[in-house]
Amino acid sequence: MSDEVKEIALELRRHLAWQESDGTRQILKTPGAPSALSAMAAAAPVAAPVAAPVARAAPVAAAPVVVPVSPPVDASRFSTLDEVRTELGDCKRCKLCSGGRKQIVFGVGNPKAELVFVGEGPGEEEDKQGVPFVGASGQLLTKMIEAMKFSRDTVYICNVVKCRPPGNRNPEPDEIQSCEPFLKAQLAVIKPKVIVALGKFAAQTLLRVDTPITRLRGQWRSYEGIELMPTYHPAYLLRQPDEKKKAWMDLQEVMRKFGKL
Repeated sequence: MSDEVKEIALELRRHLAWQESDGTRQILKTPGAPSALSAMAAAAPVAAPVAAPVARAAPVAAAPVVVPVSPPVDASRFSTLDEVRTELGDCKRCKLCSGGRKQIVFGVGNPKAELVFVGEGPGEEEDKQGVPFVGASGQLLTKMIEAMKFSRDTVYICNVVKCRPPGNRNPEPDEIQSCEPFLKAQLAVIKPKVIVALGKFAAQTLLRVDTPITRLRGQWRSYEGIELMPTYHPAYLLRQPDEKKKAWMDLQEVMRKFGKL
């Protein structure tokens, strides 16, 4: 049976089935025997209906974390550190607010200090106590300050970012950008004679450069008219004790500025 005949028989069978359902049973039949076309129709297979494909629901994307955008902070409009802290509030200007922080670590020390130390960001102990540099690296910084013939009460200590990055990871550019105005406001209020930038994040943020700390350290720079000395972060010195000699050389240059050498 040719394909064309099969197709005709198939169509005929469908037509007969429709006629029978309508009550007409004698179409294309002769008494006592089916016609040839009826026989072909009976022999032709009927293809099963093809079910329409079921459309799959599109996956629902997770809702993005929306961080409120705050207006720029004018660092020059504050006259006290308390005003800066009030403006900072329960800060939610970057994603660190939802990164598991316990509290904001603003700063500590003399609000009229001539010497300010700027670090990177709070660690676990700092996040618990709300005070910068109180962990292992903070203990080393205290020894460095005392070796310079200062004390923690006479200097001021703060960080670039005020909230602990999860897992003590490096602060990210958007986090630094959100927190930098408050660091600038702190420095504008204190008006120190010298800033010591501890590590690459403090030095690069204040100096607006991407030069490695290994090339920045030990050389006097300027931040908005304030003399700035970049040196290694105490946490780095704990990992690389041999570099303490270089850091001490940097701090001696700061001592010389204050007539303490």
